[in-house]
Amino acid sequence: MARIIDGKKMNLIGANVARRRKELNMSQQQLSDKLELCAVYVCRGSISRIEDYSRTVTDIELYALSQVLKISINDLIEPIPLNSK
Repeated sequence: MARIIDGKKMNLIGANVARRRKELNMSQQQLSDKLELCAVYVCRGSISRIEDYSRTVTDIELYALSQVLKISINDLIEPIPLNSK
């Protein structure tokens, strides 16, 4: 049986996390700190790896990211249109 994640991308949300974090003028460290306040520890380096698609994201992390970034889980998962930055 094929794995769900069989390519180089280890998550579906990397670009949306980076885009939304930047919209909120938040550094990766600030995002990490806010997640920790939600009792979800994701270090700054892990935020970077999520954003470059080299780290998987748990369901708990996905929920916490959506709360901290003030965006729905569906919006985190939606692909960013090619003509958008």
